[in-house]
Amino acid sequence: MSPTSLRRTVSQSVAGRSPVGQLPIGVLALQGDFREHLNVLQQLGEAAVAVKTPGQLEHIAGLIIPGGESSVIDKLSRLYGLAEPIKAAIAAGLPVYGTCAGLIMLADTVLDAIEGQQSFGGLDVAVRRNAFGSQTESFETELLVPELGDVAVSAVFIRAPVVEAMGPSVRALATLDDGRVVAVEQGSLMGTSFHPEMTGDTRFHEYFVERVRSRR
Repeated sequence: MSPTSLRRTVSQSVAGRSPVGQLPIGVLALQGDFREHLNVLQQLGEAAVAVKTPGQLEHIAGLIIPGGESSVIDKLSRLYGLAEPIKAAIAAGLPVYGTCAGLIMLADTVLDAIEGQQSFGGLDVAVRRNAFGSQTESFETELLVPELGDVAVSAVFIRAPVVEAMGPSVRALATLDDGRVVAVEQGSLMGTSFHPEMTGDTRFHEYFVERVRSRR
């Protein structure tokens, strides 16, 4: 399935419907492929909000940080006053899922950050940006993820990071054949180097939604 196959028209404010009284899941909508995540949440029947202001963080049950350019997401989050509120929400236990650049934003350590680049942190990992080369070297592969069942996950890597070190409380969810870690979880946080929102396989999003529901 092509990366654009999930591109349907969807409101950037609300996608899908959740039972009355349940807070929606937010998708950070400063830059990157946030619309694709909104579409997946809509498929799963979840209400979703495109988060662009600090006040919106107070009315969500979970947050997805999409792929894009981590340095741009960093700069825009600080410009619009979102960086510190997101850090506070992470510290307070808000479930957060970062894909590709989103994983970089959740990492406590970015080994090859550009000058002045910051992350939200929370995940006790060290990541390397663009670990697989330029966008022309993007690829798709199959990954075994025991938590998601016996059927392999199709994973799309686009200028993706890789996890080079993990703290003792971090658990690897998926690795490449060479042993490099490309999906992790720690408490209420999870991150993937790849883009599950682009393949039509919703299992990673379902896994995250269950985490959000348990906290609700």
